[in-house]
Amino acid sequence: MFSNKEEFKEAFLKRLEMICGKSFGESTKRDHYFTIGNMIREYVSTDWINTNERYRSNRGKQVYYISIEFLLGRLLYHNLLNLGLEDVVMDGLQDLGIDLYELDEIEADAGLGNGGLGRLAACFMDSLASLNLPGHGCGIRYKHGLFEQKIVDGYQVELPEQWLRHGHVWEVRRADLAIEVPFWGNVEAREENGRVVFRHEKAETISAVPYDLPIVGYKTETVNTLRLWNAEPSPYPIHKDILKYKRETESVSEFLYPDDTHDEGKILRLKQQYFLVSASINSIIRSYKKQHETLRDFHENVSIHINDTHPVLAIPELMRILIDEECMGWDEAWHITVNTISYTNHTTLSEALEKWPVRLFQPLLPRIYMIVEEINERFCQQLWDLYPGEWAHIESMAIIAHEEVRMAHLALVGSYSVNGVAALHTEILKKREMSNFYHVFPEKFNNKTNGITHRRWLLKANPLLSRLITDGIGSEWVREPAQLSQLNKFGEDKAFLQNLSRIKKQNKERLARRISNQTGIVVDPSSIFDIHVKRLHAYKRQLLNILHVMYLYNQLKEDSSFHMHPRTFIFGAKASPGYYYAKKIIKLINTVADKVNGDDRTNEQVKVIFLENYRVSIAEEVFPAADISEQISTASKEASGTGNMKFMMNGALTVGTLDGANVEIMEKAGPENIFIFGLTADKVLQYYQHGGYNSMDYYHHDNRIRQVADQLINGFFPEADDEFEPIFDSLLTENDQYFVLRDFDSYVKIQRQAGLVYEDQSKWLKMSLRNIAASGYFSSDRTIREYAEDIWRI
Repeated sequence: MFSNKEEFKEAFLKRLEMICGKSFGESTKRDHYFTIGNMIREYVSTDWINTNERYRSNRGKQVYYISIEFLLGRLLYHNLLNLGLEDVVMDGLQDLGIDLYELDEIEADAGLGNGGLGRLAACFMDSLASLNLPGHGCGIRYKHGLFEQKIVDGYQVELPEQWLRHGHVWEVRRADLAIEVPFWGNVEAREENGRVVFRHEKAETISAVPYDLPIVGYKTETVNTLRLWNAEPSPYPIHKDILKYKRETESVSEFLYPDDTHDEGKILRLKQQYFLVSASINSIIRSYKKQHETLRDFHENVSIHINDTHPVLAIPELMRILIDEECMGWDEAWHITVNTISYTNHTTLSEALEKWPVRLFQPLLPRIYMIVEEINERFCQQLWDLYPGEWAHIESMAIIAHEEVRMAHLALVGSYSVNGVAALHTEILKKREMSNFYHVFPEKFNNKTNGITHRRWLLKANPLLSRLITDGIGSEWVREPAQLSQLNKFGEDKAFLQNLSRIKKQNKERLARRISNQTGIVVDPSSIFDIHVKRLHAYKRQLLNILHVMYLYNQLKEDSSFHMHPRTFIFGAKASPGYYYAKKIIKLINTVADKVNGDDRTNEQVKVIFLENYRVSIAEEVFPAADISEQISTASKEASGTGNMKFMMNGALTVGTLDGANVEIMEKAGPENIFIFGLTADKVLQYYQHGGYNSMDYYHHDNRIRQVADQLINGFFPEADDEFEPIFDSLLTENDQYFVLRDFDSYVKIQRQAGLVYEDQSKWLKMSLRNIAASGYFSSDRTIREYAEDIWRI
């Protein structure tokens, strides 16, 4: 493309005039961003084409990763980094008076995800390409993503996320590859060539139009594809009310996770899910048939991975194609399907293991329902042979029961591999949540602990730390993150540790500037930055954190001898629009923030910040600046977590429960380099199974708990009135489902211990370095190698 900055500048100025139709002097920053984005996309297009040609000619096995979310973040600087062009481009732009970082800020975060699930999928795409593995993504091109979060008077307000307002420079529309996806209608059986075939008649079809994004590997010639499907009106509509049809069609790819409180929302979610898998599977098969005469060896050449339960309809859809369109018998089609599909479970929460009412499922997807019904019949017969007469046991495992289709059960039966995402999570699946299935299919279950791409979360997000690491151990760690373990040799090196401290301070100053610009609140970079950023859910226990802040505030007001190192508590979280309780906790955090930050007697000791509209681009400033990483979910509830890994990699110390991947973080970094508190998963499960927990006991016997709980309802927040009664009730009337009060004392103690250790900066820095050195294991490169070898066999 260009070997030096002079060549780049010449090419850039020429392209700017061609694309924008104006001179450099008249151009805007957005013009500059759009020009360089186009240049990069065109630059990678040769490798993109060559990669696809290579896969076709090699005829090797390919993987398709289907996910309802892909939380990509910004791609401009990330792509330059992976291409090794960031220095040339930065220098060239600087000569023209343009700041590359400012151009990066212009790019909107792609609104294609919500939290850990989508960010994991994005990390996996990066690792597949960087390891030269043939793996592509399939997702939905949401027009408005989840939502843009505004905080108004402390309340979350949802606005449409306008990320596509100025177009998306990285995507290529492929209208010629559109797929028609059918809904509603009815199924007719008829005889064709001596066999009964089923045809979906009078269906209302939607066009799935693919938009392809190049996924650029790190300093390789591999460019894989993320294919995003856009819902558009079919060119052959049968709908009488065309305007209504157009509105309903476009709503399918308008928002991520529509509110499913009512039937209308449930139908839209189910439509989204079938739209995604039908378009993806049909596209995969169409591409496959260009190279192969038959689908009989499809499972030997293609792996289709479903990321959580949202794409589980891939199983009946593949069956439908093999039976209805390829004229295979049931047994052959089932063998191919089961040996093609692999499934990752991401949760132990029963509400997240989707179930769809038959009364909605059957009319919307009539042929798919017939196939699911047949899968269920055959599976129940298999169970009857294993457990004759045990009706209750068979019913508990059935795919269709109590007028519901259980998506997790369909995934377990219709796939050859079922993996959890942390060692503890997988054991809980095997022993508790899915133990019935584990007894029937023990060979399917395996663990693949999550990972993060260190290229975005360390190399890109924390260039100062990355340079220090490279100066100390060389650059090989970028390709082989396990090399980070070499940092242990600097554990007693005062100069190295001093540099580590200096870098943390600079990163904290950068985040402090963002906080000041965004909220008007000045925070002290010498305070402990105690950070809790993740989706807002009761089990993630942001409530425990904010109750602890209230306790500290009370101590500072009432006890003149109370000492603590100054702390800045930083929260970032979105609550689902229909999740009433989670929104109350956001309001509580902001109400406490107003009280604490506005009190001159305490605000030099404690400040509380809520970062509005938390997203990937903010996360890239948050993780490098953290001193303490809050990973305080109720043990057994967090499948893995990936934020915990990002914090660790950037030198923050974890305050956490023994949950998800925290267990493995402790094992890798050493128990002396992490702050563990609270109930274990075994104890939590014991409470759930046998009872014995009474939150009122803790309220009556711990004055600190009684004080903070009463402050939720006794006028302590006069402007909030009875606002927080539902939170008070959840803790005491409803017996505190997530053991917030049970773990409160343990949490207070571990936080005090963390504060004391922080004051011994030499010790803290050594602990921080140990965490960075141990973090290479949590690279998604390691995770993807395990998937590639153990599950996909590519």
